[in-house]
Amino acid sequence: MEGLVYKSTGSWYQVHIAAQGMVPARIKGRMKVDKSISSTNPVAVGDKVQIEKDPQQEDWMITHILDRENYIARVSPHNRHQKHIVASNLDLAVMIATIAHPATSLGFIDRFLVTAEAYHIPTLIAFNKTDLLNDEGTGMLDYLSQVYTDAGYDVLPVSAVDGSGMNELRAALAGKTALFSGHSGVGKSTLINELVPDLNLRTDVISDYSGKGQHTTTFAEMFDLPGGGHIIDTPGVKEFGIIDMEQDELAGYFPEMRRLMHACKFNNCQHINEPGCAVKHGLETHEVSPERYISYQSIRESIEKQW
Repeated sequence: MEGLVYKSTGSWYQVHIAAQGMVPARIKGRMKVDKSISSTNPVAVGDKVQIEKDPQQEDWMITHILDRENYIARVSPHNRHQKHIVASNLDLAVMIATIAHPATSLGFIDRFLVTAEAYHIPTLIAFNKTDLLNDEGTGMLDYLSQVYTDAGYDVLPVSAVDGSGMNELRAALAGKTALFSGHSGVGKSTLINELVPDLNLRTDVISDYSGKGQHTTTFAEMFDLPGGGHIIDTPGVKEFGIIDMEQDELAGYFPEMRRLMHACKFNNCQHINEPGCAVKHGLETHEVSPERYISYQSIRESIEKQW
């Protein structure tokens, strides 16, 4: 029987079967796993699986993972040399970011975008909590929206509180399986509660002391959108560690750099100090933003230190 994984708690999974609805399931000990993917979690939310009932224990058992169309992964929080599959079979990855309350670091946004590019998953950046911004914050929102729009990304300012941008967000998600990711406290759960009526996910206020959010989502979980499609909610993370990426391929995952790379003097240009570098020239002509180039340098250095 075929099912769809809606929730992973590490040892137990919630799997939806068309004829049965939602059932709890475990992994069968001899389950066939793709050995080419070394991850700390063999089954991920969004996986399509074969499932059967154990005749002796009456438990549902996942026996096989069907081929994934794609997946997005980050460095495992438990082992930096292994990957943790965040979710699979995605149509869209949504970065929920905030200008303030708390502020999302640009490095975090760019690491997420690079990872989505590497796994060929379209991305939307949703800047949440626009209702809380003062004039300075609004100016920063406008500036960063332009930076990422110029780079080639869809950007959407939203507020679950006053409703601005919510209709546009609903339209972007319609009929798609979309991953929501972001720091703790950026309002993922509040947005999902607005998008999926009567869900009532738990939300917490931002700590006045630290200015950061508290973890309200413990495990990745998928929810059905009214009218079709799914949202996969993920735990808030401090860092989005990149894995399985070489330094010389990194620039290809920055769309604005990818557009310029062919004009570099050297085919193996790393866009650091080489003469005739079209990417460095793009900095001067504002085709590449300073913020994005700084992220490129930082991520490149972190890849070097990873091994």
